Amino acid sequence: MQKVTANNKLKRIIVIGDRVLIKLKKTAEKTESGLFLPPSVQEKEKIQSGYVMKTGPGYPISSSEEEYLWKNPEEQVKYLPLQVQEGDLAIFLQKGAIEVVYEGEKYFIVPQSSILMLEREEAL
Repeated sequence: MQKVTANNKLKRIIVIGDRVLIKLKKTAEKTESGLFLPPSVQEKEKIQSGYVMKTGPGYPISSSEEEYLWKNPEEQVKYLPLQVQEGDLAIFLQKGAIEVVYEGEKYFIVPQSSILMLEREEAL
């Protein structure tokens, strides 16, 4: 069994469908006026931001409506890829996210439809 390190611990995770695994970005602990905010207040914001750690394959599609997956088991499922990429900074709605703890770290599983905006290092 391979030792789990910070570099490879997420390799075992498979994100399903149009979902994205996001780790929250560190937020400011105080407001512009100098008031300190406890973590519970920061986490209850309607809009959050975080870095995309893993993405699912996308939206499953079939080549035609007459073909059913159970009739042809050799046929591979095709996916419409997601716009989100690993490493993107995502601004997303907290309402659509599901909080999970994996290996002692907190992540959010977010459907792509709950992501409002992306910031990417490279030009689009």
